Amino acid sequence: MKKYDYLIVGAGLFGAVFAAEATKAGKSCLVIDRRDHIAGNIHVEEIEGIQVHKYGAHIFHTSDKEVWDYVCALGEFNSFINSPVAVYKDELYNLPFNMNTFSKMWGIKTPAEAKRIIADQIADLNIGEPKNLEEQALKLVGRDVYEKLVKGYTEKQWGRSCTELPSFIIRRLPLRFVYDNNYFTDRYQGIPVEGYDAMVQKLLAGSQVLLNTDYFEFIRGHEGIAEKTVFTGMIDEFFGFKLGTLQYRTVSFETEVLDTDNYQGSAVVNYTEREIPYTRIIEHKHFVFGKQPKTVISKEYPTEWKAGMEPYYPVNDERNGKLYEAYRELAKERPDVIFGGRLGMYKYFDMDKVIRAALDCVRAELR
Repeated sequence: MKKYDYLIVGAGLFGAVFAAEATKAGKSCLVIDRRDHIAGNIHVEEIEGIQVHKYGAHIFHTSDKEVWDYVCALGEFNSFINSPVAVYKDELYNLPFNMNTFSKMWGIKTPAEAKRIIADQIADLNIGEPKNLEEQALKLVGRDVYEKLVKGYTEKQWGRSCTELPSFIIRRLPLRFVYDNNYFTDRYQGIPVEGYDAMVQKLLAGSQVLLNTDYFEFIRGHEGIAEKTVFTGMIDEFFGFKLGTLQYRTVSFETEVLDTDNYQGSAVVNYTEREIPYTRIIEHKHFVFGKQPKTVISKEYPTEWKAGMEPYYPVNDERNGKLYEAYRELAKERPDVIFGGRLGMYKYFDMDKVIRAALDCVRAELR
């Protein structure tokens, strides 16, 4: 094979944006991915004529005008607004926590009433410096919102009791005293009409792409194939886990086709009871206002990550933070490798933040 300027490991958003910008600058890029598709976790698969978000719901939202213009140049976005609902036992609430939520919970109408109830609950708890996530959440939102909408969902997400989780995991829980169910506060929001894969395909148009290609196997036979490597996989795996293994949470999906045109009336429904094993159900057709005669739903089950599973969410506690910093020090010994993306940087990114990080990275590299 010929020699490239960049070997880019991972055909997700970070790698694809880096490849697109490097190609524009006249650089040659080889992009490899161990999966059989491009677009990483934003990959969309068509089932029954419905665009199914294979790795969980991905709703693009940003307040970064440059990033919004960047993605809009890759394809049209629809006007989808994320307005999820939460089910607790036989009760249904709007999310995020707003006046619709509080009105349903307490039978009140005004922001002043809601603020008074929450303030009274917080005062009655008399919590000083929070010792764990439960105390932190109670101090932020009071007992009712915590018990019904935070506790069970959070415990399923992390696989342990809220009293066993550190308080810093929840630094804030936004309370909105307006009747507004828009989950995001960002200026721009939507989903690409043609799907995320079409968007990533355009980013990769100037690069050679090899799928079903594991980096560690590939590089053994192609050492020196590129001047530099952009690695978007797990930073600890790159170094052979020599300092230890970083922790992740992962998600498994149970997807099924149902013989109905509308199963739950919303793209996202959260199930906040601990006793229900899944955290939410996604009904994919509602992301694009679908009218198909059937529907596709996915139940999401969070679990602890183990080798061979797909890592999703970094566990950003003190132990993992120190371990990641140790790997960053090791990375300084490899100036020929750029680590990027949520796995390479051990950080949870929304899609717009991935694009911003990739743009900043490639611009600094090409300066």
